[in-house]
Amino acid sequence: QVQLVESGGGMVQPGGSLRLSCAVTGLVFNSYIVRWYRQAPGKERELIGGISNASGMTTYRDFVKGRFAISRDSAKSTVYLQMNALQPEDTAVYYCKASGVGDEYWGQGTQVTVSS
Repeated sequence: QVQLVESGGGMVQPGGSLRLSCAVTGLVFNSYIVRWYRQAPGKERELIGGISNASGMTTYRDFVKGRFAISRDSAKSTVYLQMNALQPEDTAVYYCKASGVGDEYWGQGTQVTVSS
């Protein structure tokens, strides 16, 4: 059974940092690209960026470049989203998604709230 489990969310003050984890089980980790998304209240889910687990190559949307970083630990089958300089507009539920050839799987999401 394939599972993606996000963790690491919570409440942080503006300017703070959080590291989210996406633990992947039930599939061949290096055969998938893992992407991070977020969905703020009343808004559509949006792509943040992703990583090729095979190569480690990352891509990011412009609005997070320089603040967010995606990495992976293949030994732990886990992908990370390091978020720095968080702002209230970063408040959202954060999701990871694993995409392979012909299949994709979502995690359940983790809440991030940025507030003073």
